Amino acid sequence: MKIIFAGTPHFAASALDALLKEHQVLAVLTQPDRPSGRGMQLSASPVKLLAKSQGIPVLQPASLKNEEAQKELSALGADLMVVAAYGLILPKAVLHIPRFGCLNIHASLLPRWRGAAPIQRAILAGDAETGITIMQMDEGLDTGDILLKKTCTIATEETAQTLHDKLAALGAQAIVEVLHELEHQNLQLKQQEAELATYASKISKGEAQLDWFSSAEQLDRSVRGYFPSPVAFTKLRGVTIKILRAHVFDMQRVTSVPGTILSVEKQYILVACGQGVLALETMQKPGGKPLPVAQFIQGFPLNIGDCFGSV
Repeated sequence: MKIIFAGTPHFAASALDALLKEHQVLAVLTQPDRPSGRGMQLSASPVKLLAKSQGIPVLQPASLKNEEAQKELSALGADLMVVAAYGLILPKAVLHIPRFGCLNIHASLLPRWRGAAPIQRAILAGDAETGITIMQMDEGLDTGDILLKKTCTIATEETAQTLHDKLAALGAQAIVEVLHELEHQNLQLKQQEAELATYASKISKGEAQLDWFSSAEQLDRSVRGYFPSPVAFTKLRGVTIKILRAHVFDMQRVTSVPGTILSVEKQYILVACGQGVLALETMQKPGGKPLPVAQFIQGFPLNIGDCFGSV
């Protein structure tokens, strides 16, 4: 099958790599190069790097709404466009260019977690499972008919990074399976149950600040859901401290003010929460590296009675 592939990050690159083994990829659409790193030099997306290594033409329009970009896509004569975490809106005109339209690889079990951050939102909400949905794209936000769903368990210690990696592999497997069935005309579309829809809004840096009046369970989800980006953080004595790894120590009620350090041990620091106690394992101060607590407190002393969240 002749395919146009549209995607940008590592999640999309996994799917592109799988498709290259079985189908003809005519061209790749990806986001324009962005400044990154301390030097803020222009950096190519993972999808662009993979496409270039395979000699596939790369298109990087700032928008697909202009007629010139649409004509360029139409001239390719593709059977299908596969979209995965592309980052640009596909206008109605583009959706109808390929013979079989456009399929999206979405990292949730639609209609739950439509939108930009389904992986993080699933962890933050305490979902027991998530998965991949292959969807026929329409003009709505992840509202199209479903071709295939594949389920994935969210483990107790799952972070957004580990879940991302699982779903990237599952998405690659799912899209190859769908294209095989599509070629043999074995697929049936199923409408989404719109009344069950939830929305995965984009993650902001500010929301990653830990609210110690929340339960230890919710704070544990926050640490895992915001890793590796933007990373959960708290404040102490005017210093922003990132929390990269933690776990629920217990869920017993404590009388201390939420955010208060209850104990400083070699392997963790125990902190009172609105309900229960959270054990902090890996921390990072501004300009420093992520460190286990035993090393962190050597350069940033913490004492019983100190209260996170204070300015």
